[in-house]
Amino acid sequence: MEKLAMSESKTIQTRLVLPPDTNHLNTIFGGRILAYIDEIGALCAMQHAKSTVVTASIDSVDFLSPARAGDSLTLEAFVTYTGRSSMEIYVKVTARDLINQEERLTTESFLTMVAVNEEGKPIPVPQVYPETEEEKILFESAPFRRENRNCVIPIEISK
Repeated sequence: MEKLAMSESKTIQTRLVLPPDTNHLNTIFGGRILAYIDEIGALCAMQHAKSTVVTASIDSVDFLSPARAGDSLTLEAFVTYTGRSSMEIYVKVTARDLINQEERLTTESFLTMVAVNEEGKPIPVPQVYPETEEEKILFESAPFRRENRNCVIPIEISK
């Protein structure tokens, strides 16, 4: 199977933060951001795998700064690493105050998506290779994230 440049999976969406998307502090609900991240992650993974995908996990979400009603959100996603059928997707969200032209990073996240066939069974995906410095850093650090992602700490729950 061929290798694809990470940039071939790059997916970008722009959204407007509207009042119904915000809480009592006039900032966007974290759950709304999570839904946007899951959606763009799936679009990015489908672009890469050329197949249907399912979300296996949302591995991390870091909310770094708020987005307010009236801000424009730009979500950018790309595949950073692949397994046999799984893809690690990096998503970053930036908010822009369109009046003052101020931009800030609001959220970063890593997701794992799995390519599946019509029966829902995992299927192979192309590997990726980095081109930019940012992509190289994300690619080289992916095995560490993957190892930690699979680390489950058993918790005993008493009855």
